Amino acid sequence: EIHIKEPVEKEVNPRLLPGELLLCEASTVYKYIQEDGSNRGTYGKLVCTNFKISFLDDDSASDDNEPQFKNKIVGENDITLQCVDQIYGVYDEKKKLLTGQLRKYPEKLIIYCKDLRVFNFCLRYTKEEEVKRIVSGIVHHSQTPKLLKRLFLFSYASAAPNNTDGRNQTVMFETLEDWRDELERTKGNVKYKAVTTNEGYRVSEKLPLYFVVPICISEESILKYEGRGIPIWCWSCHNGAALLKMSSFPKEQDDTTSQMQKAFLDGIYKTISKPPYELLKTDDLSSSLPSLQDIQTAYTRFKQLFLIDNSTDFWATDVKWFSLLESTNWLEIIRRVLKKAIEVAECLEIQHTNVLLIEESATDLCCVISSLVQVMMDSYSRTKSGFQSLIQKEWVVGGHGFLDRCNHLHKSEKEEAPVFLLLLNCVWQLVQQYPPAFEFTETYLTVLSDSLYVPIFSTFFFNSQHQRDTNKSGESLKTQSGPFRFLTVWDWSVQFDPKAQAFLNNPLYAEKPKPDKSQRKTARFKHQRQLSLPLTQAKPSTKRGFFREETDHLIKNILGKRIGKFINSSDEPPNSLREFYDSWQSKPVDYHGLLLPRIDGPEIKVWAQRYLRWIPEAQLHGGGTIATAAKILDLMEEVQSLQVKMDEEHSQAVSGDVHSVPMLRNSARLSSLFPFALLQRQSVKPALPTSTWKDLEDEDDLVRRDDEFVDLSGDML
Repeated sequence: EIHIKEPVEKEVNPRLLPGELLLCEASTVYKYIQEDGSNRGTYGKLVCTNFKISFLDDDSASDDNEPQFKNKIVGENDITLQCVDQIYGVYDEKKKLLTGQLRKYPEKLIIYCKDLRVFNFCLRYTKEEEVKRIVSGIVHHSQTPKLLKRLFLFSYASAAPNNTDGRNQTVMFETLEDWRDELERTKGNVKYKAVTTNEGYRVSEKLPLYFVVPICISEESILKYEGRGIPIWCWSCHNGAALLKMSSFPKEQDDTTSQMQKAFLDGIYKTISKPPYELLKTDDLSSSLPSLQDIQTAYTRFKQLFLIDNSTDFWATDVKWFSLLESTNWLEIIRRVLKKAIEVAECLEIQHTNVLLIEESATDLCCVISSLVQVMMDSYSRTKSGFQSLIQKEWVVGGHGFLDRCNHLHKSEKEEAPVFLLLLNCVWQLVQQYPPAFEFTETYLTVLSDSLYVPIFSTFFFNSQHQRDTNKSGESLKTQSGPFRFLTVWDWSVQFDPKAQAFLNNPLYAEKPKPDKSQRKTARFKHQRQLSLPLTQAKPSTKRGFFREETDHLIKNILGKRIGKFINSSDEPPNSLREFYDSWQSKPVDYHGLLLPRIDGPEIKVWAQRYLRWIPEAQLHGGGTIATAAKILDLMEEVQSLQVKMDEEHSQAVSGDVHSVPMLRNSARLSSLFPFALLQRQSVKPALPTSTWKDLEDEDDLVRRDDEFVDLSGDML
């Protein structure tokens, strides 16, 4: 039975952004509501612009019933062209991938999105000419290779008024002063210097305009191999040890060149490593971490688990959820990356050793590990502005190839790899394990991952600072003769109003307390964390301060010691690393000190909000983290209103700087899918057994457990 909402007579026109052009449209398109697997849906108009694909029904015309967490740029029925993952056509109930020129046009269109939404459109009732135009238009504009200047980013920048909020506290690292300030903040200016050698990009187009190197490195050395073989500073620890990265030389070269490069590297290492005062550990990430191809393969498998067409598909895969999840290898990659970050943190914190991360371009896994180490060791990177500054420093200015890795131009799938998404997944593990340590929420990380595909911000749409600078000129456009003024994603007011932005801030963030020396002397065991490793015998005394005993013991044996693999079921980690981990785990958490992720077994979880938010079957009615947050925000709102009343009673002027708190009334009715999906119909397990359940009917133990669905969802979430 098909429940049809009759076509609307009134004309519904799309809301276009500055520079956005309507390219093609089709009327009387039927959009299925996939929540319950039925054929219910609504009629409307399907349009394609140079920015997005959009479905417009009669609800699109009214502002009533606006969601509480509304994105001002991308609506719930909008898909930016960069967010389209794959498009399938249905021909006689058979799905076929649509690419390039089409000979025959489908009766149904299924669009899979990179943010894991799935749209089902029926074209049976649409005029044939309109079907041809809209299907070929959508496939062409979202799937075929395009030139950089054809991105909507440039159309928007040339047409939009530049009236954005100038109060952004994020450090952009586009000036020499920004780098010097960061050196001063981390006390790294004693051993390191910011250099101007690459001004005009005369060293390399891949390097940023300004960067930091050890003081002993000469300008000639930097120029010799276009910046390759030069240790570039990332961050300095409180004890003076530094985290560095370096792009390696190509492996396949003739002997003479290889020998010259080896001699050059030996000279560079000698200037940095001066035992026993300055120690250096090198770590080639291309051999110690999975390859980009492995990461891409794992994520491709992983995301298929969440691109659910209908309720039947969900329940068919539900019984083998854990084996399917394990076979993707995605969580194992997250575990390995976090393990590597712990290794680096141990070298810096305990061994006082400089760590040099090496990679072919030093712009992929180097960015992941250096960012993670800073989030774990530097509480500033756990504030919102600090985390955004970190992304600017290590990724945007640092030269991560967002354009290629996200395949925004559809040039080459070989270059595609979800490296930045891998970082966000790793940071999310820390956020959900230690919520009070972070000023931002998981919702912040989710909308940040969505912003990867919104081409009105320049942040994630260039491969390097050089590419961004050279494409800033707008001479070819009649509308503007001067340079483009691109938006940055860090101005959240572009996407969200103040009420929605409140969801990005953690109300339970532990503000940094003033240091109290008397408290550090007594060890208090108040936390209730489960240790993720088997315990070794802890040392009884820590009178000389945090990790001081371990340091004294290790410093004697530090030279030549290599750090092996950590926390693997197949091999035993080195004692120094195990001691470091156990020693930290046995103490109360300092939310403004070192944070180590728990990475054993089930401690590594699926980022539920991002991956399950569009699946009604996976929701918890009145539950999940959002229900807890709702209660806290309600309490905060009550406290604020009481404060206002007290101020009024004392005849004090009420400050207008009260933080905006979202009004979450009746939070018991909220679903765990909130704020991305609003109240949903409850989806229940099929009453009649499907073929999968028939196979399992004999297994009485499994069938009898009616609450298994609840337990499984809990594990998934």
